[in-house]
Amino acid sequence: MDVDPRQYEHIAINDNDIHNIVLSYLVHNCYKETVDSFISCTGMKQPANCLEDMEMRKRILHFALEGNALKAIELTEELAQDLLEKNKDLHFDLLSLHFVELVCSRKCTEALEFAQTKLTPFGKVQKYVEKLEDFMALLAYEEPEKSPMFHLLSLEYRQHVADNLNRAILERPRYAAMERLIQQTTAVRQCLSQELGKDVHPPFSLKDFMKS
Repeated sequence: MDVDPRQYEHIAINDNDIHNIVLSYLVHNCYKETVDSFISCTGMKQPANCLEDMEMRKRILHFALEGNALKAIELTEELAQDLLEKNKDLHFDLLSLHFVELVCSRKCTEALEFAQTKLTPFGKVQKYVEKLEDFMALLAYEEPEKSPMFHLLSLEYRQHVADNLNRAILERPRYAAMERLIQQTTAVRQCLSQELGKDVHPPFSLKDFMKS
């Protein structure tokens, strides 16, 4: 039986719960200065090992986004020793970032050697074969930025890998608490707007909420 979301309309929300949700979001995304300010303003207790872990993750994500994937791998192995060994998909993606950086620097010989030693072993598993073919195809173009695989060179691809790495290091559910709360709020408001009409309960908009 489905639960009627209207029964929760008059439930009071504890300020501490809100603070914990916001703090988890800030920690999740390595906003150190904002975390410091938020803790100071709310009087919350600083989570154990919060700043040390956040600083390391921030460095790792910086290296991944700036194209120094090997350094990101090195620091990840220091922070979470077995993480990449157990998460082959993530390890492949990080190695691919270094390969892409070599291609973009026109170090094709070095890129080929790196692919042969570090990437081709993944080809023993079928799901990596197509990915390997796409990356290796970049070497065939004088201007890989104009190739059909140009998206592999984009900031968006690096950001995608960095986000996955961050979540894996945190060893938590796929989304931070604030992101899950926004998703749940959107779903509830959508349900209400369909049942009672948009005039009564318009769909949730984060942009409109921030303005209110």
